[in-house]
Amino acid sequence: MYKVARLVHSSWYQNLIVMFILLAAIVVGLETYPAVMARHGATLRVLDKVIVGIFVVEIALKLAALGRNWPQFFKDGWNVFDFAVVTVCLLPLNTEFAAVFRLVRILRVLRLISALPRLQLIVGALLKSIPSIGYVGVLLTLLFYVFAVLGVSLFGQNDPFRFGDLQSALLTLFQIATMENWVELMHTQMYGCDVFGYGDEIKHLCIAPRAAPIEAVLFFLAFIVLGTMIILNLFIGVIMKGMEEMQEEVDQRRIESGEAKQVSIEQELGRLADELQALRSRMRRSI
Repeated sequence: MYKVARLVHSSWYQNLIVMFILLAAIVVGLETYPAVMARHGATLRVLDKVIVGIFVVEIALKLAALGRNWPQFFKDGWNVFDFAVVTVCLLPLNTEFAAVFRLVRILRVLRLISALPRLQLIVGALLKSIPSIGYVGVLLTLLFYVFAVLGVSLFGQNDPFRFGDLQSALLTLFQIATMENWVELMHTQMYGCDVFGYGDEIKHLCIAPRAAPIEAVLFFLAFIVLGTMIILNLFIGVIMKGMEEMQEEVDQRRIESGEAKQVSIEQELGRLADELQALRSRMRRSI
């Protein structure tokens, strides 16, 4: 059990598992090409079965490393996720459940998160930040709604294609928030739809052109500053705070469980065993 634990916690073994997860992702991606499947479908299916077998061995080694304490394996959510994905891959699903089977095979790519502790930390921080992100989302929704109503009032007649009604204005504001083509949208409101922004396809909608240079500049700059810069920084701040809290929880868990101490003891015992083996070899050669 001690040797199995050393193997499971070794860096080269974890890197090997990451490599096989990436290989599984490549196989799933190649299977989306009909031409590749027509030429190499049999090889890819065999390779897929080999990868599943390796994942089964990985789960078995993790359980064996815990020995009699194997129920602790299922106390970790990521271990449960890995076990569930591998178990479903072993089920004899027929063509009726082919879509479910493909979905599960795609989920195997997400095992990369469970294999990399730093990714686990980031995902955990995102999940932990969901309540705060929800409040920021409410604030962002209010901001969009206010500016959408204001945009319809200011530019609805001049630009009915983008600000003619509330839903069109909301979609336009989302485009502005992504910083996509917002200068051209502002110019349409500044100079009027008869001068800028309306091509032959929608020119018939430009019925009541109206130039509003001051209102357009103030509207667009205010929305970009509030909606894109401030709100985005709020999202980043909330996620960074969640990462700090998640890191503190992980460190606290390690202290409480004695995991760090256990790993260091195991490493020390491993070094002592290697030194003892080397000493025995020297004694045999000297005799």
